[in-house]
Amino acid sequence: MAQEIIIKQLAEEAEVRELDAAFSRTYPWYRPGDYDNRYLEENRQGRRITLIAKVDGNVAACCHLLQVSDYPGFAETGIPEINALDVLPPYRRLGIASRMLQKLEDISSRDSSYIGLGVGLYRDYGAAQILYTKRGYVLDGQGLMYKNRAVAPGRTVTVDDDLLLYLIKNLAKANKK
Repeated sequence: MAQEIIIKQLAEEAEVRELDAAFSRTYPWYRPGDYDNRYLEENRQGRRITLIAKVDGNVAACCHLLQVSDYPGFAETGIPEINALDVLPPYRRLGIASRMLQKLEDISSRDSSYIGLGVGLYRDYGAAQILYTKRGYVLDGQGLMYKNRAVAPGRTVTVDDDLLLYLIKNLAKANKK
């Protein structure tokens, strides 16, 4: 039986609570309350677009588009940033991540020629690294970043979720295909 996948923008407080509960049940490292009404307010203000994917009515994934990135390389050039794409383990390999990325790329292409994202460097990010390159994302050329700051040669940093390479996609070029 085919599963019904619905992707929509965060719009209600109840959806914030659903996200928080789903992430709390799934990840031992997740701190309850990380998804709070701040995200809903930023969506209402147009500063953030949060997409929620549900499969058969259950929260399956979440992703954000930051209109103004915290990463200086994007903020200085006006490139919106896809941020925190997370498909919960039982719902992976259903094409949800690609569908969410496509929606955010379509939204961004109305106002921007480029879109960007950061990707982690250790094994847990392997599937994301492959997905992003298949979708046409390329290195932004600024090198390795830790907490949004360039990693200087010889510097020691922790390999964690803050160690990233940033990628960009030319939306104008992608739309011509």
